[in-house]
Order: sequence, then C-alpha cells, then structure tokens
Amino acid sequence: MAKVVIVGAGAMGCLLAARLALGGQEVTVVDVDAQRLALIAREGIHLHDDGGDHMANVGASLAADVAGPADLVILMTKGMHSAAAIRSVAHLDDGQCLVLTLQNGLGNVEAIADVFDKTCILWGVTDFPADLEGPNAVASHGQGHIWLGGSSAAAHAHAGMVIDWLNTGALNAVADANVQSAVWEKVAFNAALNALSTITGLPVGGLDTPEGRRIAMQVIDETIATAAALGISMDRNRLIAKTDFALANHRTHKPSMLQDRLGGRPTEIESINGAIERFAVQAGVEVPTTRLLADLVRLGDPEALASGRTANKDLIV
Repeated sequence: MAKVVIVGAGAMGCLLAARLALGGQEVTVVDVDAQRLALIAREGIHLHDDGGDHMANVGASLAADVAGPADLVILMTKGMHSAAAIRSVAHLDDGQCLVLTLQNGLGNVEAIADVFDKTCILWGVTDFPADLEGPNAVASHGQGHIWLGGSSAAAHAHAGMVIDWLNTGALNAVADANVQSAVWEKVAFNAALNALSTITGLPVGGLDTPEGRRIAMQVIDETIATAAALGISMDRNRLIAKTDFALANHRTHKPSMLQDRLGGRPTEIESINGAIERFAVQAGVEVPTTRLLADLVRLGDPEALASGRTANKDLIV
C-alpha cells in the first residue's frame, strides 16, 4: 500500500483520490478550504461513475498538517497555483518521495523542480472526464487513461511503480517515454476545446458543429506549428481522433475552465492558450486564433486579463 498525498481537491483531484482509495491506497487530499476538508474527512468522497455509486474513505488535511513520509505527491491544482501549492508540501521532500503532475497546461514541472529534485518528478496527461457535483462528490462517465513518464531519465525509472499504484484504482495508466509530446498534445486539445467552451458557455457536445470544429482545428494546427519550431513533434491524426472522441462521447462534460468561469473563479487560460501564445512569439510563429481565444477568455476574467497583459507586454506589436 502506498501513501499518496493529492494536492488540489478539485474534480480531477477528487476523482483520483476516490479511485486510489477504493483501490486500497492510503490517500489524503490537501486543499485550502478547511470546511470542505472536514466534510471529506468525515464522510469521504462520493464517486458516481459508469460502475455505479461508491463512497471512498479519504483523509483530508491542510498542507501544513500532512505528516510524512509519503510515497507519492500528485499535484492537481490549477496551473496558476502550482508554485504555492508545491511549496506548501515541501516538508514531504525526503529525497524519496515522488511527485506526479497531471495538470493542464505548461510550466508545472518547472514549479515542482523549485522544491523537489527533478529525479523524483514525473509528469503526464489524462483524458478522464470529471465534474464536481458537490463539496465531496464527483462524477466521471466514459473511459479514461493516464500516460506518464519522468521529467528526466532517472525519474522515468520510477514510472512503473507509480503506474502500478495508479492502476489499483482502475486508472488505466501506461508509461510514455515521449511524454513531452503527450503533454503538448493535451495542451493543444485543451486550448482548442476548453477556451471555446468557456467563451460560449457550451459543454463539449455543443462545440460539435462545423464552426466549432473549424476553430478547434485552427488552434490545434497553430499549437503543432509552435511545438515544431521548438523541436517537439506532435501527432496531428491522434489529436484529431481525441477531439472527435471527446465531441462524441463527453458531450455533457463542462471543462474545468468553464466550471471556473461559472463559479466566478479565475481561469487557467495563461497556462494553456496564453502559454502557447508566449512560446509562439518566442519561436516566431503566428497563432492568431489561439491568441484571440485567450483574449476573449481574459475579457471575462479580470485576473487573467491583468496577468495576460503582464506576460505579453513585451510581445504585443
């Protein structure tokens, strides 16, 4: 049994926590909402998925109260909170504790590496859908997977053990030696669908129109061009297949960016479309559709608007 600490009790954090706990792991979720943590500690996490209803016994704690040692920390906050979140559990760094990020966007490994040694850091992507249905309830419908690898060759040596832990929770995890490409493909997927869903207020299925598909494909192609300029290869056919699958099978899913907009919270646009935009400028690649979607999301998010202006102040012509 592994001791797993999940930092971030959002939809994906709760899904991972519930699945791992049901699979026999010792799981603690960390968040900043003490009232919600008390509810989770008292009642567990209610998971509703294609297999029915489950109640998972999960520990819950403020970061400062989590005692080590831990075998694995999974960072699942929004990208703009990564640096502060990983610093909050720095006391778990004993040279043996592994850290995995399955977060959306770019820049999360760099934030973790400011606290934990890179030989202990793994990163990856997941396509599990997850929606919070209450402070301690999460729903996930449809099949999902996790692809992960090390941020260095030394870290990749730990991938098999982490995969074994994840798969006790039926999380369909596999190793990916080319995980950097997988992360960029997930960024392209999210940039294409999440921002568009946030702007329109539509769930994923609402984007399954000629107009929605045309915009999504433009963002995907702009991201592929940006990655190629940085020496990162991406599989366009695989990206299109993932997009088609999501549009057909996750039709009622509201992406986390849309959930944040509806909840009046800041979005992670700067970790996704904004990050692609910044890399594109550095690489001399034009990404007009990606930039337009980023700007439209920023207009409805004062914090993101200010952040975008700061990040791009030297890049706008």
